[in-house]
Amino acid sequence: MVLAIFDFDGTITHKDSFRLFLQYAVKGSVYFRGLIFLSPVLIAYFFGIMPNHVAKQKVFAHFFGGWRAEDFAVLADKYSSSEVGQIIRPEAIKRIAWHQRQGHKVVVVSASIKNWLDYWCRIQGVDLIATEVEEKDELLTGRFRTPNCNGSEKVRRLKDRFDFTDIDYIYAYGNSSGDKDILELANEKFYRFF
Repeated sequence: MVLAIFDFDGTITHKDSFRLFLQYAVKGSVYFRGLIFLSPVLIAYFFGIMPNHVAKQKVFAHFFGGWRAEDFAVLADKYSSSEVGQIIRPEAIKRIAWHQRQGHKVVVVSASIKNWLDYWCRIQGVDLIATEVEEKDELLTGRFRTPNCNGSEKVRRLKDRFDFTDIDYIYAYGNSSGDKDILELANEKFYRFF
């Protein structure tokens, strides 16, 4: 098997899908009041005091903790079907299609939330590994069910999904330090290729 691994945000896209989803899901003053409330978290993240995965968890919990899981899933699918296509790099789609024509297994491995990438990945015919949200009693707890899918977690999740003894060759595409581990796996590495 030949595996083609793609990061999503900043690699396939030219904008961050998490921030755009927040703006899509949480309208107007609720969004801006939330940012003001979360400003200590955002400042701590910006200055490297708070790790990315902690800040992301706090932002997600503030805006989505307590939502009905079904409502969140429906909204995420709508976002994926109507908005995600607008931030996709055409060159990335061409490259994904090239790998598919070669018969390669294409997988998107992303720190973004699985719910809003799932529809887009299904339409493209690619596998998806992403951060998953926790549900309890049909509500979002505000926590992640899986560790944030970034850095070494991307490799761990890939190795859970695929038997690497069956993989003959790996291509990997990324754009940030969070993709370093998947790039190191690859026979051919593409950093900020698009």
